[in-house]
Amino acid sequence: MASPLMPKATAVWLIENTALSFEQIAAFCGLHSLEVQAIADGDVSISMVGLDPISSSQLSLEEINRCENDTSARLVLIPPVNADTILGKKRSRYTPVSKRQDRPDAIAWLVKYYPDMTDGQICRLLGTTKPMIKAVKTKTHWNSANIKPRSPVHLGLCVQVELDKTIEKCSHHAIIPDETETAD
Repeated sequence: MASPLMPKATAVWLIENTALSFEQIAAFCGLHSLEVQAIADGDVSISMVGLDPISSSQLSLEEINRCENDTSARLVLIPPVNADTILGKKRSRYTPVSKRQDRPDAIAWLVKYYPDMTDGQICRLLGTTKPMIKAVKTKTHWNSANIKPRSPVHLGLCVQVELDKTIEKCSHHAIIPDETETAD
């Protein structure tokens, strides 16, 4: 379970302002119940100012009231709200430093075997940039003499399911001539 921001300061505020048990506060803040009891006794964090979890949007007043009424209930942290959680966007793909040198090989493989795949689709699949793709395509990449087309799945830059979905999308966008047309 995720812990709140500044757990000890949050525990200080919860001890001072609620009727929650030490076990409930300890479970929410990720502390030991004896540590919460020491904070309440004044042995630990004597001069620490409490952090209000309601004003910092980590807890709601209804959640605190629910747990005060039921001592076996546990506080649940409100998930942070940002543009990605509202819009449902994925985070940018992170490629470990050790695998970044393999990206040009994967780009070359995709360009060779799937020339109808757009640069944007390659960017999303491999987590690369359009200038990098252009450099590989035009052979102006600084290491173009050593680039060998290799599958991005075998290199570990994507999984087969993602590659298959991207290939399916690019084949749907490909212009397929209509067989009913007659040649002049």
